[in-house]
Order: sequence, then C-alpha cells, then structure tokens
Amino acid sequence: MKDVSASDHAVDCDSALPRDHGVVGGDDVKGEASGIPRPTWTRKIEFTLAAIGYSVGLGNVWRFPFLCYRSGGGAFLIPFLIMLVLVGIPLLYMEIAIGQYLRVGPIKALAKVCPLFKGVGMASVAISFIMSIYYNLIITWALYYLINSFQNPLPWQSCNNTWNIPENCTDSITTSNTTVSASQQFFDYNVLQKTEGLESLGGVRWELFGLLILAWVIIYFCIFKGVSWTGKIVYFTSLFPYVVLLAILINNVQLPGAIDGIKYFVTPKWEKLTELQVWVNAAVQVFNSIGIGFGTLISMSSYNQFDNTILKDTLAVSLTNAGTSLFSGFVIFSAFGYMSHMINVPIDHIAVDGPGLVFVVYPEAFVTMPFPPLWAVLFFFMLLFLGLDSQFAMVEVLVTSLTDSYRTQLLRVVKRMEFVVLGVCVLAFLLGIPNVTQGGVYVFQLLDHYTAKISIVFLTFFEVISVSYIYGVPRLCRNIETMLGKRPGIFFRACWLAISPALVTIIMVFVVIQFEPARYGSYVYPDWGQGLGWIIALASLIWIPIGAVHTLFQLKGPFLQVRSSPFLASPLTATCHLFLGVLIDLSQEMYFIFLMYFIIF
Repeated sequence: MKDVSASDHAVDCDSALPRDHGVVGGDDVKGEASGIPRPTWTRKIEFTLAAIGYSVGLGNVWRFPFLCYRSGGGAFLIPFLIMLVLVGIPLLYMEIAIGQYLRVGPIKALAKVCPLFKGVGMASVAISFIMSIYYNLIITWALYYLINSFQNPLPWQSCNNTWNIPENCTDSITTSNTTVSASQQFFDYNVLQKTEGLESLGGVRWELFGLLILAWVIIYFCIFKGVSWTGKIVYFTSLFPYVVLLAILINNVQLPGAIDGIKYFVTPKWEKLTELQVWVNAAVQVFNSIGIGFGTLISMSSYNQFDNTILKDTLAVSLTNAGTSLFSGFVIFSAFGYMSHMINVPIDHIAVDGPGLVFVVYPEAFVTMPFPPLWAVLFFFMLLFLGLDSQFAMVEVLVTSLTDSYRTQLLRVVKRMEFVVLGVCVLAFLLGIPNVTQGGVYVFQLLDHYTAKISIVFLTFFEVISVSYIYGVPRLCRNIETMLGKRPGIFFRACWLAISPALVTIIMVFVVIQFEPARYGSYVYPDWGQGLGWIIALASLIWIPIGAVHTLFQLKGPFLQVRSSPFLASPLTATCHLFLGVLIDLSQEMYFIFLMYFIIF
C-alpha cells in the first residue's frame, strides 16, 4: 500500500486510496505502518460482537429510557428510528468501509482520505483517549457496588450506617425536599464521599483508587495480545449483558405495578413530535450511542478481511444497538412501576437521567425485590461488562494509531507491543486519578459534558464533510466496489451526499444554540470551571486546524490541491477547482437520484 504523505508534489485525494489490492480475499493486505501483514479477526463474528459491545454501552441503559420518557414515550421511537436510518446507519457504514479498505487507524485513514483533514483523525484519537480516562470511573463504581452486593441486607438498604445522616435520611425514595433516600446517601457519602464542588476536590478515595487500578488491569489483560485475543473475550462480554437483562425483565414483569411502568414508558404523547428539541434529542442519542466520530469503528474495522460484508455488520450493530435501548427501557420502567406501586410515589418522581439512574434509583429497587443481593450482583456484573466492552474499543484506538505510525520506532525502545499497550493504560490511569478524589464526580461530569456533548458533534461534522464532499461519494463507492464487487445502493449514496451531512449540520447548529453550561444536580460550575471545560473540548478539536496547517506547510504543490491537475497554478484556481469538482460529484449523484425517483413513481 503506497503511503501518500503531505510531502508529495500534490495532495491528491483521488489517488490517496489504493486502487488495487490484488485478488479480493487472496493474500493479506499489508499493514502500511511496518510492511508486515496486518492482524485480522479470527472469525467475522468477532468483529461484529466487538462492534456491538462497543456501541451498546451504559448510555443504552440510563440515557435512552429517560429520553423516551421525557420526549413523548412511545412517540419518541418515531424520530429515533428515522434518525437511526438517515444518520446512524449510513455513517456507520461509511466508517466501517474506510477502516476496512485502508486497514489503518483513524489518523492515517483520514490523512489518506484527504491530507488537509488528517487532523480529524488525530482529533478522533484524542476524544477516544479522553473518554477512556473518565469512562473507567463508571467501571470503578460498578466494581465498588458489585463487591458491596455480596451481603444481606444490602448496605444502601437502611439509614443505620455510619455514613448516613439520620435526621434527613429515609429508607425509600420520597417526594420530600427535606429527606434523601438511603441509596442516595450511600452513593454520596460512602462511594464518593462527595465534597461541595470542583473548588475542593478533597483527598483521594483509596478504595476507588484501588478499584481503578483493578479496572485498568482487567482492560490491559483483555487487549494486550491484540484482536486475536480480544476477539475471544467479546464472545462473553458482549453477550452476557443480554442474559442478565432478560433475567431481570422476567423477574420484573411478575412484580406488582410493573405493567403500569411499561405502559408509562411506551404510551405515546403525540403532541411532543411537534417539538424540534425531541427530534434533536433523537439524533444526538443515535449519534452518541453508535459511536460515530470517535475513530473506534475505523480502528476496529481495519482488522477485517478486505472482502468482509460491510452491510451485514452495519445492520447488525445499528439494529442491535437500537433494540438494546428499547429492551433496556422495558427493564428500567418495569422496575419503576414496581417501585411506584410499593412506595406510592409517582413514576415521574423516580425517573432520573445519568449515573443516578443506575447507582441510586435502580439499587433502591433491589431492596424491595425477592433475594436483593442476587439481583444486585447480576445487575452490576452487567454494568461492568457493558463498560468494559466500550472501554476495550476506546483504548484500542490509540494503540492502533501508535502502532500504525510508530511501530518500528516503538519496538526499538520497548521490544514488545504488549509494553505499548501497558504504557497507554498506565498513562490513562494516571490522568484519571482526579476522578477518584472526593470531588471526582464533578471532574467526571465536566469531562463528559464538554467531550461527549460538544467535541464529538463538531468532529463528526468535519469527518462527514471531508469524506462526502472533499474525497467524494463517487470515489468512496468505487472503493467499496473494489472490496465487495458492487457499489452501495442509491439509499446510501443519497444519505452520504446530502441527507446525513444536512442532519449532522442541523444537530451541530442546535447543540451550539441550545448550549447550557455544565452542572451536576443543583451545583453550577464556576466560570473558571467552565473555562477548563472548553480547554478540554479544544484539546481534541485543536488537532483539526493543526493538521491542516501542518499539511499546507509541507506542500510542494499549489495551495489546497486536493485533486492533482497540471493547470492549478494559484490558491484561487486550486480552491475553485476543488468546489467545481464537488459540484460535479453532486450533480452526478443528484441526476441518478432523480432518475430513479421518476422510474419508481
């Protein structure tokens, strides 16, 4: 595979991708970082399971049910499914195709798609690494709860513990503003030992510190041997959560009030569909749950066989993700209905968003179920595996990018690639220590707000623009035809060309317009904290202009020469040629779309 660097006489995106890999399905495509054959998944199902494990995460359990409840119940499924079809599935297909065709991580992949936008790949790696730093805190909490679940009664069951404040503690969720549930006090005063805010982080929570080390040790031993080893792990980690969810649902539906909770979840409020915010919420949920823009799917698919069927994997991952979100809604709201029945509190006083759902409200539900420790152990095992699957993939992004770019240099220093993985895990652990201080939950919320909700939207916008318009949909289709023997259908071409970019742009605009500063419950971050949040966001996005400037300084040809041509003699003509090429691509695709429309209708 030829390495197209920015030091070539022109930045030629038309020739950036290899034209011929020889016989499809024949010899292994060479990994361009080192000239050695690139590892592949042992079986095709391993990539599918790994991608499902990555995309199906904790957001499916705590975010989707709450959004559905707040945004019209069953009516929310309509915008959710529309956004899944028009944004989620096409962009997932695009990322898998890029990774599988180029067989490199996101940094080199985006540099080959168009060197001017190689910073998009660098930003993807940065975002995944930042998320892996704070996402592991959730795994740490799950481990803490799991260990504490092996006792009867459960420690969050009563107000008679040393960490409780008896005068304002109640044994159950209540509508009172003067009392706090025992499970909330367990989370605040035992697990977190929470301070007043970001201004006072307090000391390190040594129990959480030890469990954070354990979490990183687990992750290291699951990925240190590469995809051949991780592919075996995902057989269990990606499937076990479904066994637990099914077991919990079977138990829940037999409890009094559970059916009322499910009805509350699915009953449509059609008037909500007229609110634009509901549609934006649906798009953002699809966007984040599948994991578009993080570079993870590009990295994972780079280990596919060259002729692996992309569409089947795309549909398997996206539809399983959507199905899991819906299934989790039934599990969560059946428990809410039961709790509402038992403590005589309306469901809308129980349903909450974020970590509070799985670490406060749901543990409260176990207290009133038969055999509370059994269900608590199963539930937190499920959370552990949901978190681990996503964490595997995010750490693998940086490891893949390092090995693609610096494998030879790294091996001279550390001799074995296992030590590279160890170095990444140790670095992420050290940077994650502030999360396990007494004020760590405020650090966690700040990182999540400015990374998952701000940076990723802008990053995906630049990725879609660089692939759909600068590299071009026709070229992408030719690359897919080289792999699979046929081009994508008109639906995918239409989505890549117009529909998905338009929707991503709308999402980005509304995220900016409706931006709200980070907050945790009633705590509002100080101005310097919000400034720190924007620095965190820029820590990933800054690589986009840095990559562009670096490419331009290394050019030996005309400015912005995205398509090599001998008559490009000035920046103006180069820029005009670029947009002329884009218009030609657009006109070709739109002609075909309109032609098919008139034939069909």
